[in-house]
Amino acid sequence: MIKANTPLESIHRLSLFQKGALNKMRLKTAGDLLKHFPTRYGEAGDVKSIEYLNAGENAVVFGKIFKLKTAKTFKSRVAISTAEIEDSTGKIKLIWFSQPYIAKMYFEGNLVRIEGRVSQKRTKIPSEVEGELFFSNPKIEKVSEIPEGTSDSLFTGEENFNLTPIYPESRGISSNWLYHAIQKIFSSQILDEMEDPIPKEILKKYSLPSLKTALIWIHAPRKKEDAEIARKRFAFEEIFFIQLDRQKEKFIAQKEKSFLISKKDEEINDFIDTFPFPLTGAQKKSIDSILGDFKTGHPMSRLLEGDVGSGKTAVAATTSFAAVTTTPPNREFGNLQVAYMAPTEILAEQHFESFIEYFAKYKIAVGLITGSGAKKFPSKTNKEKWTKISKPQLLKWVANGEIPILIGTHALIQKTVQFKNLALIIIDEQHRFGVKQRMQLRRKHDIAPHLLSMTATPIPRTLALTIFGDLDLSLLDELPPGRQIPETKIVLPHEREEIYERVRAELKTGRQVFVICPRVNDPDPDKENTINAKSVKSETERLQKKVFPEYKVGAITGKLKPAEKERVMRDFKDKKMDILVATSVVEVGVNVPNATVIIIENAERFGLAQLHQLRGRVLRSSHKPYCFVFADSKSQKTISRLKSFTTVHNGFELAEADLQQRGSGDLAGAKQWGVSDLAMEALKNIKMVEAARTEARALITKDFELKKHPLLAHHLSSKAVVHME
Repeated sequence: MIKANTPLESIHRLSLFQKGALNKMRLKTAGDLLKHFPTRYGEAGDVKSIEYLNAGENAVVFGKIFKLKTAKTFKSRVAISTAEIEDSTGKIKLIWFSQPYIAKMYFEGNLVRIEGRVSQKRTKIPSEVEGELFFSNPKIEKVSEIPEGTSDSLFTGEENFNLTPIYPESRGISSNWLYHAIQKIFSSQILDEMEDPIPKEILKKYSLPSLKTALIWIHAPRKKEDAEIARKRFAFEEIFFIQLDRQKEKFIAQKEKSFLISKKDEEINDFIDTFPFPLTGAQKKSIDSILGDFKTGHPMSRLLEGDVGSGKTAVAATTSFAAVTTTPPNREFGNLQVAYMAPTEILAEQHFESFIEYFAKYKIAVGLITGSGAKKFPSKTNKEKWTKISKPQLLKWVANGEIPILIGTHALIQKTVQFKNLALIIIDEQHRFGVKQRMQLRRKHDIAPHLLSMTATPIPRTLALTIFGDLDLSLLDELPPGRQIPETKIVLPHEREEIYERVRAELKTGRQVFVICPRVNDPDPDKENTINAKSVKSETERLQKKVFPEYKVGAITGKLKPAEKERVMRDFKDKKMDILVATSVVEVGVNVPNATVIIIENAERFGLAQLHQLRGRVLRSSHKPYCFVFADSKSQKTISRLKSFTTVHNGFELAEADLQQRGSGDLAGAKQWGVSDLAMEALKNIKMVEAARTEARALITKDFELKKHPLLAHHLSSKAVVHME
């Protein structure tokens, strides 16, 4: 008997090529195949009587099936299943290649529905007599009755019964093969054995179908509404399980003890007064929220989301100040400590330099640890400079509490890094580390530290609520005063030379330029469906030789090793090159205040939020920034989308627009979150996300260990919940 965990190779005879294709699609068991949902549904064709069929058309036929046989071809030994279907007007032959199980799934006289393309046999001798008609590899399913008229629907009043599911394919595994494979699994009564992990009361509350009904409706819908309801149920299920996982983490954190940090307003204000700029209202509100969390005695878990240049570092510095100027409990001296983790060495160094500026007046020591080495501020010989030191010495000072602020990369997670009183962890670009990694850093300590995660990636609210369901959310949705709004222009093909002259004028004043291309290398002309877009390789050569020969042009892509990427970015920052050609690897990157121009080629290939992040690379300067967008697409939809990019400068608004306009699968960084396209589509529905969050929170609050819901507990432990590693 087929069960959800039955391997596919035990159900179907698979070639090595097919096994490889299925593994590539992560389809290993019957259960995996049932959760491989159609991406869309095609119209199957008209329901016809057999006598009215014509060669070359797509059609649906109802009738009784007879003469089921399986044989193998003499030469290639390919399995062939054959049968005939008969209605009141005639009969037609059915042929299936490499699907021997078809003949075993049906019995003589079964009522069936056949759907496919009508083919015609060729005659050996040219004549007026045409070859007989037949269906080749048609879809087949059992039905309970045959419609009275050929134009009638099997289900009265339901006109959309002729829907054919179209599945994501891989070379060697077609949508048609997947359809038949799933139908074979259906015929084994597996659905009666599968238990629904979602509690019945939740399904009833939100009018969602049971697991069995939803699987039937999504793979064999009688009408479009059935398929949509089934997709809604599975989207809810995925979001619900992510929320369960996040709410468990949050529940654990709320039960833990953390350092009590309480500072007087005067002290905080005195620190803020040292900044060379005033704080925005959003920054003040975020700081107040964080300081409020510090006073609870329980570990804070908060996500600070803000555009490039919105002032996240100032918020991090202010809250760090509150921590490191607080003495440990039951002590009369010493400091609590802060760990600040950045995704790259160059960003870690950037934060190290920023924190030195923030804390120099207070004579607070700041350390830096990366794969390349260690640094400490202040130096023993010069109190206004940092110095390189050995890692063992740095780790010793961190362990005994002499260095209250330690900034670094993944090196901070290493077992050799021990803190004396770690009270606050700050993680920059939170999604690049993942839930497990931040918990690994957090749970190295007896008293749980507070956690502040930060991101400049514009995330729609529904996605933030889902992925970061265990975190409270603070938004920096306004830019500091005086920050210049970039001039963003869609460049038409005939305007390219004019734009290059404007870029040259900026270069002459000593400014620098980013050029973004969607590809690393040129497309292969021999490959079908290859994306014809500009590549970093060819554009670097073209710009250096033909456009800006008097300037130094460099290149960086995601394919470079981390150390090489760091070197190129540092060279660009140090003005060893004037123009940097890159893929979107620079969307979250180093601060280069001297870069004032960014050119984005084939902009139609990027999402709005991603374009916004790329534009953010030139917002660090006090000089006027420029963003020139080149697009090959003439689609009105694409042009309209890009026009919104030229007028809207708020990352949150653009992220929401991306989700609604372009589709969830194209959302900036969508794949990095580990959420399926189906669930991402559901993120357009804020009510569904909030419902899943509410139900998950209620369940965890009442039954944290899910003892009353063993099926939920089992499903949660076995499910690949999003971890964003």
